[in-house]
Parts: sequence; C-alpha cells; structure tokens
Amino acid sequence: MKPFKSLRQKPKEQKQKTERNTTSLQENITYFVEAFHRSDDLKLRILEEGRAVLFYLESLADQAKIQNEFFKPYMKMDDQEVMKFSSGKKVHDRKEIIKLLLKGHSAFAIDGSADMLLFNTTSAFNRSVEEPDNEKVVRGSHEGFIDNLMININLIRKRIENENLVVTFEKLGKLTNTKVALVYLDGVANPQLVDKVKTRLKDISVDFIISPGFIEEFIEDHAYSPFPQMINTERPDKTVANLMEGRVAVLSEGSSTCLMAPATFFAFYQSPDDYNSRWFTGTFIRLIRLFSFIIAIGLPAFYISIVGFHFEVIPKDLVIPVKSSINEIAYPPIIEALVMVIIIELIREAGIRLPTPVGQTIGIVGGLVIGDAIVRAGLVSNFMIIVVALTAIASFVVPSNEMSTTLRLLTFPLIILSATLGFVGIVFGMLLLLIHLSRMESFGTPYFAPLAPLHVKDLKDTFIRLPLFKMNTRPKNAKPIKGKTQATSREWRRDGKNRK
Repeated sequence: MKPFKSLRQKPKEQKQKTERNTTSLQENITYFVEAFHRSDDLKLRILEEGRAVLFYLESLADQAKIQNEFFKPYMKMDDQEVMKFSSGKKVHDRKEIIKLLLKGHSAFAIDGSADMLLFNTTSAFNRSVEEPDNEKVVRGSHEGFIDNLMININLIRKRIENENLVVTFEKLGKLTNTKVALVYLDGVANPQLVDKVKTRLKDISVDFIISPGFIEEFIEDHAYSPFPQMINTERPDKTVANLMEGRVAVLSEGSSTCLMAPATFFAFYQSPDDYNSRWFTGTFIRLIRLFSFIIAIGLPAFYISIVGFHFEVIPKDLVIPVKSSINEIAYPPIIEALVMVIIIELIREAGIRLPTPVGQTIGIVGGLVIGDAIVRAGLVSNFMIIVVALTAIASFVVPSNEMSTTLRLLTFPLIILSATLGFVGIVFGMLLLLIHLSRMESFGTPYFAPLAPLHVKDLKDTFIRLPLFKMNTRPKNAKPIKGKTQATSREWRRDGKNRK
C-alpha cells in the first residue's frame, strides 16, 4: 500500500514522444484533417488570402466565443502582431493540439510558423441546478447535481469552505477519456480508504466509461451480490454529510450521480429529512423505513405460507373470508403472487418510460382496471391484491432507488421458499440473507455495521436518530482519522442553571 504522502506528490509521468508541427501550413492542416478522418464538423476558416487558417470542431466550439476571443482582436491587428494574442496559448505539439480541439478549443495557424495559437472557445450546455426528482425532501436544500463536473464540485465546495477538501482527477476510458473526480476530506478520510479507491479507479482499463454506473461495477467488492455497495445520490447536501463522516466521493463528467464509499446497509435508509426535522420525528420515520424492509421482502411469502401450510395461524373471524376468497381461484398462491408482482413491475416500468402525465394515468387507471378485472375473472384473490399492493408501497419507502430495486428482487426467492417449505422456508431464507449481509464488506468496511460487528456507540444513528448534540463522534464504519465532531454542546443550558 502506498504511503499517504504519495497522494500529495505528482506521479512521475512517462515522457511521451512529441510530434511537432512543421512550418508548412498546408502540411499541418493536412495532418489535422486526416487525424479527424475528414470529419464534417471540423471547420476551417481561411484567412490572410490562404496564409493563415482558424480551425475548430463546430460541435464543441461556441461561435460567440470564437467571435469575441479571436475575430474581434484579430480585426484590429496587423500582420506583425497576428501571433501576439493575449488570450491565446502557443502550442507546437500535435498530440496536445488534438486534445485541446476535442475540448472545444479553436486553433489558429499561420504559414511559416510551427506554433499554433489555441483559444478556449468551449461551448457549455448546462441545465439549471434543481432538486433531483428521485430524492425529494420536505425540508432542507433543494439543489441537486447536474451533468457538469465542475459545477458539481462547486456545489460541494460552497458547503465545505475548507482547504482540506481535496479533489483529484482521473481519465477513464481509452476512447472516451471521461473525466472523473475523487473527492475526500484530508485529515478525516482514512488514507488507506483513499488509496484503495484510487487504486481501483486506475485499474479500470476499458474503451469507454459513460456514467458512474460503469465505475461502480468495476470497483465494488461483491459484483454478484444483489445489494448496492456504494451510495448513489444526486444531492450535494447528502454528499457533504458523507464526506464529513470520512467517506470518499466519486463524480463523473456528464452525469449528475455521485458515488460514495464505503457503504453500509443502514446508510441506504438515511435521508436528509431525518436531520432537517426534530430528532423524535426523524426516529419515527427511520423506524417506519426499516420496518418496510421486512414488509417488502417478507409479506407475500408470509401470506403464501399461511394459506398453503399454516392455516391455523389465521384468526377465527378471518378464516371464512380468507377461505371464500381463495376457494374459487384455480391456481396455487405462488402463481397468484408471481403474476401480481410481475404486473406491478410492468406498470412501474411503463410509468417510468412514458411521459409524466401519461405515466401517472397508466399507473392509476392501469392498476385499478387490471386489479378489479383480475379479481372478477377469478385469477387472483382479494387478499393477494392487498398483500402485493402493500409490498409495492413498502419497497418504495426506501430513499435509495438501488436498495428499492434490491428489495423487489429478493421477494421472488422468498416466495419460492415459502411455497415449498412454509415458515421454515422463510426462516431459512432470512437466515441466508442475514449471513450474506454479515459477511459482506464495502472497501474494507463491514456492510452490516454497526450490528455486525457490534458497535454500541454507533447505534445512535441506526435504528433511531438521537439529538444532534448527542452525536459528537463520527461512525466507525468509515474508519475516519478524526473521530470527534464537536467538543461541547448546549453549554448555555448548564451555565444558565449555574446562574440560577
């Protein structure tokens, strides 16, 4: 493992052979036209009666910037001052010129000179900073990340005005050269964690990286586990809160999603609303979310076990209604459950893909019409409709979309186990799930912390959320260097009592 000091030292770059321009304008232009395979968006503006040329990629350069940065000053210059632009950068290396052109720069070349002037004329098409649709909160910040990496880092730095916030850049994808940022708080984040994330990022060797979803699959510990092992968010406030706990964030150009590591199971059930409201309100909502985990994965399996194996568990007053509901159903309960769960997934997927007004209509009308028709046709019982509807609602209570998807996937194996072995199958499935969660790790951190291994002090922000003045230490799951977050709190109360 590399020492932590090495992070502050610039790596030794291998000397690359430079390919210089020639003094012949025609040869230089021919080289760049061929380098871009005669692409139609490579524009050449002939100047000085063929003795000079300005070229750029039309799809990346901003025409207004070209006018302001080049043509306005150019029109005021004579032949001797042409290569003296104050805003231009002289470059003679062809490889570097190609890289700058691909970033939206414009290149000015003149016959008889091997140097070219590069102007920053990059066009920017950014959507406005607004709240993410999939992570809305009642109270708190309503800003969200966008598809511009620098703006996203700006949103983080606005909230952490500290020189210890470190941002390092990497280029991933041999063909795409996607810019990726690694963000952490020096003095808080564990050096071994930072090194581990940097090593895994540098180990990615693929042709293209389009989004953080690609990065996540390459660097996560357990690729075949259904549980997400990195926290995904589009909220700057949530990112900052995790950075302050000692986690590391990974952001990518062209995506509004931020990845954070390490992740724990209980971190996916935390929401900014828990901390923006008072502690007992946050605790109540947190408990409801955690209880929804049991409902989402276990309620259909529990119903199938009762109907198929353990009818004696049903209260006497419900025996007749349940019996009459399932008597005329031609299929066993497992078929009912699988059909209804798949229908719910179809409606959900259709609602996402369709335009918002149409998607909402499909979700409501489709659910009501299909639910009523399928009961009248005798394919599914009334009780199964209720059970599957509650299961779907419980799966959407989770603040994380990745964990919500995991819960819906886990429903299927538990349904099969319950239809095969009844309550014994459910217990067996839950036991396997608990063993899997206890054995998993995310970047060296136990996934089921602070329960396995048990850290009693960290339970203050797990099932419940204690008042903020009681949470004066960082959770140990991220292994931060600095454990304490505040020295004293509510001293005014003690001083007021003493004065009395």
